[in-house]
Amino acid sequence: MTFRYHRSYIGGVQAVILDWAGTTVDFGSFAPTAVFVRLFERYGVAITPAHARSGMGLMKKDHLRAILQLPEVRAAWEAVHGAPASDVDADRLYTDFEPLQVDVVADYARPIPGLLETVAFIRSRGWKIGTTTGYTRPMMEVLGQAARAYGYAPDAIVTPSDVPAGRPYPWMCYKLAIDLQVYPMAAMVKVGDTLPDIEEGLNAGMWTVGVALTGNMVGLSEAEFAQLGAEEVAALRREVSARFLAAGAHDVIDGIADLPPVLERLDARVRNGEKP
Repeated sequence: MTFRYHRSYIGGVQAVILDWAGTTVDFGSFAPTAVFVRLFERYGVAITPAHARSGMGLMKKDHLRAILQLPEVRAAWEAVHGAPASDVDADRLYTDFEPLQVDVVADYARPIPGLLETVAFIRSRGWKIGTTTGYTRPMMEVLGQAARAYGYAPDAIVTPSDVPAGRPYPWMCYKLAIDLQVYPMAAMVKVGDTLPDIEEGLNAGMWTVGVALTGNMVGLSEAEFAQLGAEEVAALRREVSARFLAAGAHDVIDGIADLPPVLERLDARVRNGEKP
């Protein structure tokens, strides 16, 4: 008889990789949105918060390009400036964007409810915590320091500035595996509130969890969300969860407070020899 040997990792989860805005801090993911609206105002172009959210989760320069490609924004830019935005325009916009984001990002460092309790649960299991983001290194230096003041300090932070490219490429996750000294990639769980978060995790060979209600996909502040009725919340949950699951997410949660039981389920699947 002839056999082929298949090796299965059964050591369980070792690390959880968390996004920032909309997942762990900044309920509704408002910091990038507010800055993009202000930035375009400087150039005489009015964009909506919905426009500003297009491309959320990507590296901020790619996020900016995604906004410029929206038909309504392209038309508005051309109406004001006489031609569609060029690469030179995009570079100039981004040059102005980065200091604006650095200036305000610390104002959006307040943890989303349940974050610190979830971090305590992860620590209690002996798992490590890493983070990826669409923010650049200068932005994260400021946000990371502000988050520490609230009691949130992950073991490692990787930004698009540290690797060849940001999401949806897997490079930030690969660097985290090195920084955290964790392998295989199937021992890691990626958690985020955007579709690029899920694609990043899947491309890296990781388990993925979508955050449905506290982040960019809904885009409401904590106070605004609290005003919704049960039926409205249920409808949003169904809509956003369907989008995450269609993108390949292994599970979906309302917010970071709901992560511990999902991690326990994924840990059991890993220990059973399953792969993402």
